[in-house]
Amino acid sequence: MVKIVNKVMRYFFIEHPITIGARAVIKGSDAKQIKNVFRLKPGNKIGLFDGLGMEYTARIVAFSAQGVAVELTQSFPSKSESNLDIIVAQAYLKERKMDGLVRQLTELGVKKWVPFFAERSIPRPDKLRLVARKKRWGKITREALKQSKRGRVMEIIGPVMFEKIPNLAQSCDLKLVFWENESKPFDSNEFELRGRKIQQVFVMLGPEGGLTTSEIDRVMASGFKTAALGPRILRAETATVAAVTLVQYLLGDMGKKILTKI
Repeated sequence: MVKIVNKVMRYFFIEHPITIGARAVIKGSDAKQIKNVFRLKPGNKIGLFDGLGMEYTARIVAFSAQGVAVELTQSFPSKSESNLDIIVAQAYLKERKMDGLVRQLTELGVKKWVPFFAERSIPRPDKLRLVARKKRWGKITREALKQSKRGRVMEIIGPVMFEKIPNLAQSCDLKLVFWENESKPFDSNEFELRGRKIQQVFVMLGPEGGLTTSEIDRVMASGFKTAALGPRILRAETATVAAVTLVQYLLGDMGKKILTKI
């Protein structure tokens, strides 16, 4: 009996876009994976993402102390990006929870992530700690990009203070704040735009202690609509994943793909 081996092309991140026929060098942990984990050889094909919306097919040319030299053979726009631009504003949570959210939101196709400090945000790291955290989040989102085969790296803005959120959401077609004190579920049909589809959605969620009534009043005054996530109280990080999944299902590329009608 002949055993059939299914060879799956491995994908790696490359910092900058390059042209067909050009050579590039893959460095760092990706190079180590290619050589020591996957044990790929010169002549093997691999896939590359540049994080800017392009994918590439490349051929391994050689190994060196500098990394893995590859030659690009094909380029094409990524087909894994959502048709809906989702921006998520997440009130600052405990650090491990934030790390997990970066990975999950990248996998779910979120375009931008905005951590912010709400009144009830308990952790408030100093500036040096925030710089280190943002660097770590960037690394996590690039790793998640490879795993989920996304074409674009999720952009991370901030962290910022709560007061900046209305301005960041100003140009969005739909602004939602999911709030545990709201009983009415999100219904996309209530937020249709006359004559065109919703293209950009801003989704806001609170910290472990929830957003205060005054914070809700302030964002509602700037055009936000409140929505619920069912009758159960969800953990803050669970609520964020549930909210994004719901929006992607109703308006994005995970389900119904509802388009607004005139």
